[in-house]
Amino acid sequence: MKQHLLCALMLALTALPAGAANLVKTYSYFAIGGRTLDDIEKQLSKNGPQVKSTGSRHPGATQMAFTTRVSYAEKPGSCRIADAIVTVKVKVILPEWRRSRKAGPDVRLFWDTLSADIKRHEERHVEIAKNHGKQLEDALKASYPQKTCAAAKAKAAAITAAELAAHDQDQLRFDRVESVNFESRILRLLRYRIEGIEKGRLPPA
Repeated sequence: MKQHLLCALMLALTALPAGAANLVKTYSYFAIGGRTLDDIEKQLSKNGPQVKSTGSRHPGATQMAFTTRVSYAEKPGSCRIADAIVTVKVKVILPEWRRSRKAGPDVRLFWDTLSADIKRHEERHVEIAKNHGKQLEDALKASYPQKTCAAAKAKAAAITAAELAAHDQDQLRFDRVESVNFESRILRLLRYRIEGIEKGRLPPA
């Protein structure tokens, strides 16, 4: 295992902006080749999705978009949110290694471990977003009536902005924790996978 590959990937797992309650999820894959850890590192840096916030490429990413449908009920002197539906459309982008027959078992083992962790990481970003989508729905439905529908719409916009800001902070917090624990987590997962192979719980790499 190459230490510099671990270091290079430590800050790489990330999510692209944004999140929800009703979920529409798709997957996209980008191909990488190579038969050594150095090869894989270069391929991930070259072919991984580019994140606008950093300007760099990453081994995985999740693109998310909130859509909110709000209906209003008006009566003289009052307007309230009658219903709110939040939907998140996500696209999870993952690497797909076209394995070389010349790649050693240690490289295959590391890749299996790393790729599983990348997928887990991105799926957690989706979960965080969906949870905030549900919280946004609940907050909109629980909002108090306003004097006018214009005021009710402004209130809905404020609620939405606050929840999306909280969502973004939770996503960033998750990335920070994952980055700090990346190396120790991968080493732990490698040990677990090796034990599983030795005990027959997992197929050989």
